[in-house]
Amino acid sequence: MERYFKLAEHGSNVRTEVIAGITTFLTMAYIIFVNPDILSSTGMDRDAVFIATCLAAAIGSAIMGLWANWPIGMAPGMGLNAFFAFTVVGAMGFTWQQALGAVFISGLIFLFLSATGIRRWLIAGIPMSMRSGVAAGIGMFLGIIAMQSSGLVVDNPATLVGLGDLTNTGTLLTIAGFFIIVALDALKVKGSILIGILVITIASILLGVSEFRGVMSMPPSIAPTFLQMDLLGALHYGIFHVILVMVLVEVFDATGTLIGVAKRAGLLTEGPVHQNKGLSRALMADSTAITAGSLLGTSSTTAYVESASGVQAGGRTGLTALVVAGLFLLATFFAPLAGAVPAYATAPALLYVATLMVRELAEIKWDDVTETAPAVLTALAMPFTYSIATGLAFGFISYALIKLLTGRAREVHAATWIVAALFVVKFAFFGGH
Repeated sequence: MERYFKLAEHGSNVRTEVIAGITTFLTMAYIIFVNPDILSSTGMDRDAVFIATCLAAAIGSAIMGLWANWPIGMAPGMGLNAFFAFTVVGAMGFTWQQALGAVFISGLIFLFLSATGIRRWLIAGIPMSMRSGVAAGIGMFLGIIAMQSSGLVVDNPATLVGLGDLTNTGTLLTIAGFFIIVALDALKVKGSILIGILVITIASILLGVSEFRGVMSMPPSIAPTFLQMDLLGALHYGIFHVILVMVLVEVFDATGTLIGVAKRAGLLTEGPVHQNKGLSRALMADSTAITAGSLLGTSSTTAYVESASGVQAGGRTGLTALVVAGLFLLATFFAPLAGAVPAYATAPALLYVATLMVRELAEIKWDDVTETAPAVLTALAMPFTYSIATGLAFGFISYALIKLLTGRAREVHAATWIVAALFVVKFAFFGGH
């Protein structure tokens, strides 16, 4: 391990890396409960999605650790799982098999973009204010999903949305769960989100809201989702902008996370980012994980920003990621527990992740309205149109148009013009759905 992971060179040791891996796993393990809850709303088998989530996380983290030698955990990403379930399948009417096909195609495109260096060119061309607006918008989208699934927000014919019944047991459990998670995180307790989910699950079982099915068993079958993607259906004309959105969000989310966590770990060498060998391998590793996840039966796999907690604990090499992979494999034996987790227990986790993502609004250049307006429009459009895709489209088109109208078109990178043009083509020829 010393030779392979170069522990001494990175100023680390096996014990530190193992502790870092456990720390990272605890902070991101909530996904094994949240992802099945979201994707099963499409008709996918919940147990199969649970296994697919664990395996995709294990494979992705192992590739990141063994190939890139970076201490970054991988798992199906928040935001894209909601886009998969509530926009692609729920609003646009595609089957979950077609949606999985779109994930696979986006993974292949992502691999191509990473291998050719286009991905780094795209990232360099996307304005920082737009990246912040996208992150905040996805956070607000997750927030409204959480409030809706918990009954905090309900349909109101007069005002579109209204306050739900605050005396409902499930709604009260969601509120309690949110405060537990926030308090634990404020007190620097590792795995605060996971603990919150488990506490509310136990409470819901005791109150009769959820059914106790045991804690451990042999892993259930992955057959209902394994290799079930419909590639021909995914090539339907309407899937064009679905794949575009998946690729764009993957570009923002994964690349930003990889660079951010790597900087914190001191893994980026001096000089241009694109010349960093470790980053190039990490980009290829997370691209590969997307295609692997789609074959197993889950939405896009991505690098987790929670990996920063492992770095904080001293993780500096791929051994940290390998420990994360091993723990996700171990988690496959906890399917009965995952099946007992109600929406009231995952909603607080979604709501808290939303609060963390909305912090990105602070990075917007508020003194420049040509930067502010598109970013805010992006963020607002995602929850209010119930679509990450629409938010991205509004943001990119408005950014290019506002810069053009104010005589600042030269400030717009070619990548932004191309993305804006693609969304215009989408609206012009394929409609607004």
